[in-house]
Amino acid sequence: MIKRVLISDAAIAIVDTLKKQYGELMFHQSGGCCDGSSPMCFEKGELLINETDIWLGTIHDCDFYMSSDQFEYWKHTQLTVDVAPGRGASFSLEIPLGVRFVIKSRIYDETEMNQLSPIKKGNEVNQDINIP
Repeated sequence: MIKRVLISDAAIAIVDTLKKQYGELMFHQSGGCCDGSSPMCFEKGELLINETDIWLGTIHDCDFYMSSDQFEYWKHTQLTVDVAPGRGASFSLEIPLGVRFVIKSRIYDETEMNQLSPIKKGNEVNQDINIP
């Protein structure tokens, strides 16, 4: 299976720092304007997930969700969560560290599209849904 979302080593280091302070974490990408289109990191359960969110998998033991309308734009790409220097203007936990999470992406090839890991609706995390 091809994973839909990955994480860079630099981002893993930031997640480890945040886990020491906050405990379990989660990611969400809403697709709003400006920093809302960047992945945001929250304490697990701090952001309420519902049927309009899609679970893409886990990165470094953190669930990664995306709003369903945003997923329509990104469903043909593999996402990698990375970090960049600079403060974003969001509520994401990494902001006080002087870095921000960013997404890097690449388009799947035809073979990979047939081997993608399953996604799940946010309120049905234990049930697979069939969206290519």
